[in-house]
Amino acid sequence: MSGFARKQLKKTPGYIQTKFTYWCDLLQQFGLRESRKYKGFHDEPLKGLRKGQRSVRLSKSYRVVYLELEDDRFEVIDVLEVTKHEY
Repeated sequence: MSGFARKQLKKTPGYIQTKFTYWCDLLQQFGLRESRKYKGFHDEPLKGLRKGQRSVRLSKSYRVVYLELEDDRFEVIDVLEVTKHEY
């Protein structure tokens, strides 16, 4: 995880940090591609300036943006708080 994303995550509510940890555990247990089948996180590819990146929903208000690397690895690059006015 990038240092920037780590700082962003620390500013989120505890339940978001817990859900992020759960998502990471899911990835460790099943791998990146298999965990995408879990619909609770709405893992989806992004478009536009973020093409090549993927997003996971931690709640209606929080998203994790990550970059898929080789060998089923990933790097979290952003933890975003979105409002209903931004989507």
